Amino acid sequence: MNRRDWLKGMIAAGVIGPVAGRGTMAAAASTMDDMAVLRGALALHPGLYRYSSPRQMAARIDRLAEQWAGLATLEQRYLALSRLLSTIRCGHTHCNPFNQSRAIAQQLFDRPTRLPLRFTWIDGQMVVLAAGRGAEALVRGTIVTRINGVPTRRMLRDLLPYARADGGNDGKRASLMAVRGNERFETFDLFQGLLFPPVDGGFAIDAVLPDGRGLAITVPAITLAERRADQRGIEDSATNDKPLWDWTVTDGIAVLTMPSWVTYRGKWDWKAWLDDRFASLGDARGIVIDLRDNEGGTDCGDHILSRLAVADLALPGYQMRLRYRTTPPALDPYLDTWDDSFRRLGVDATAMDNGYFQRTDRESVDRIPAIGPRVRCPVAALVGPACSSATYAFARRAKQSGLIRLFGQETGGNLRGINGGAYFFVRLPQSGLEFDLPINGYFPLTPQPDRGVMPDERVAPSVADIAGSRDPEMAAARAWIMGQG
Repeated sequence: MNRRDWLKGMIAAGVIGPVAGRGTMAAAASTMDDMAVLRGALALHPGLYRYSSPRQMAARIDRLAEQWAGLATLEQRYLALSRLLSTIRCGHTHCNPFNQSRAIAQQLFDRPTRLPLRFTWIDGQMVVLAAGRGAEALVRGTIVTRINGVPTRRMLRDLLPYARADGGNDGKRASLMAVRGNERFETFDLFQGLLFPPVDGGFAIDAVLPDGRGLAITVPAITLAERRADQRGIEDSATNDKPLWDWTVTDGIAVLTMPSWVTYRGKWDWKAWLDDRFASLGDARGIVIDLRDNEGGTDCGDHILSRLAVADLALPGYQMRLRYRTTPPALDPYLDTWDDSFRRLGVDATAMDNGYFQRTDRESVDRIPAIGPRVRCPVAALVGPACSSATYAFARRAKQSGLIRLFGQETGGNLRGINGGAYFFVRLPQSGLEFDLPINGYFPLTPQPDRGVMPDERVAPSVADIAGSRDPEMAAARAWIMGQG
């Protein structure tokens, strides 16, 4: 999902603390090299100290600054910067592949280094979902144990520190390191191509087939174009004003499949489309909403909750905080954004004792009005680690309201709060690398666990389920609806 497009659909001094390390803002303003921009920009990050102390973050940035000049290639700098940003433990702070310059994106990402497989991870095992050209012997449900002699468990362990996720939510990190064919840039591809590239244009794979037989095979590496030829076309439908979602009815149960909530890139009237489907329910037994591949976008879930609510909802929300009143003028040339008012976002905010500024123009309550006619049948939603932005928020509100029963796995995001809503796109002047910088932080009013939203019924597919093309999460949701009659 192109985050720059996603962010466009959403809507006095900088606070420079210990993150500046051994540097100072005065020095940054005079030099504005990569590390000066990095220090100044991260000082604006509202979640910088959510999981680390100022001393810890300063030490990490200082170590990167000491290494930076000695990193000889763009690839090394991209990896080092990505690794640093991941320590913030924020699902929206990363070197966004969509926001790199064309030349940098081509050099880093347009490589014939990709595995010709779609796969997921189950208990640390790489499980094949589908195989491409030259890899047809790796049938669905095959467990890949080694790639070019490297155990896949070790490969996953080494890749996870580069994944963007909130707090200790490693389920989200592992989800990003799967390849399901629904992302224009697969996170696994970006880092595997640099850390575990092919050897002589291919991958020597050791695997265990679903029937228990071992298999050793060499498969060719594929290009970015070949990867995209195997994708589902979600973004194309969005830009062509076609519906993003599917609606089917079987045995009186409607299944609403929503792989994306990026609704603003075309002129498709998604609310009218949903309302038409709700109006067609008649005496349907229930609805299952499948969000398992949906990272977020527009807050479409609020409209669904509006149609289910008996009365207006007022759900516990989060306090919105910033780390600055206005952005430092010397830093402004390196901060791209779609709304220049973000540079003065904290002017009217209230100063707090801990170095934050509270956005008093935003309530700490999620208000969702009830809209008729009310949908009265039971509603289930399938969620998982991909749900980490708008879909994470929807899962949280659905569980708070009790209007929807959640099935599946722990969501992405984090109950301790996430960062987002408004962004700067920070361009480092020497390397040319870009990273996304969220500037609104959302903080809970009471202590929360370091995890995503837990479903009401935890269900996860096994390796055998994948081999047999079974969907236990969908089956559990349907069984629950059938039992409500």
